[in-house]
Amino acid sequence: MRTPVMNSPTLILASASPRRADLLRQFEFDFLVVPSAVEESSSEDLSAGEVAQLNAYRKARAVSKRFPDAVTLGVDTVVALGNTIFGKPADLTDAERMVSALQGKTHQVVTGVCLIHLRGHRQKIFYEQTGVTFRKLTAAQIRHYHREVNPLDKAGAYGIQEKSAVVVESISGSFSNVAGLPMERLQTELAGFGILQPAPR
Repeated sequence: MRTPVMNSPTLILASASPRRADLLRQFEFDFLVVPSAVEESSSEDLSAGEVAQLNAYRKARAVSKRFPDAVTLGVDTVVALGNTIFGKPADLTDAERMVSALQGKTHQVVTGVCLIHLRGHRQKIFYEQTGVTFRKLTAAQIRHYHREVNPLDKAGAYGIQEKSAVVVESISGSFSNVAGLPMERLQTELAGFGILQPAPR
């Protein structure tokens, strides 16, 4: 059994996403979940990376005020097809519209990340993107997929960790980024804030 590194700042995940929490647990980080109540925003004047980073910052900032001694992690994931940005669908009809637009094409999954340590006067904002190619799908296949997987809490109305083979043909880049956290980059950035993974025995 590994022994956690002591005397490191507490990590706060400002997200209710079970997928993000699962990723942090998989990499054995010690953290607390404190979802942000900030509403996600979008703008036609901003790129997907800018939208994701702005929302990640707003989420992290809101929660960090309650925990100034901790490192707060804010995250936002959007799906971009060209200049069109897809967030979470409003309902099943909207979800079907999103996947219909994505089917047979390659889109980008963009995750914005913000780390804030108020007491330490430190902040880091970045984003990662991964290319995802969808299979060609019929309307019936899309409806069947959404009966199997709840699309309403997922950007782009699909989940890479739930029956993704039905809709996804291939991925170019970080798998964890599509799941909601770019763990490869995040591990490095967290270490810079003193948030370390447990040391090997």
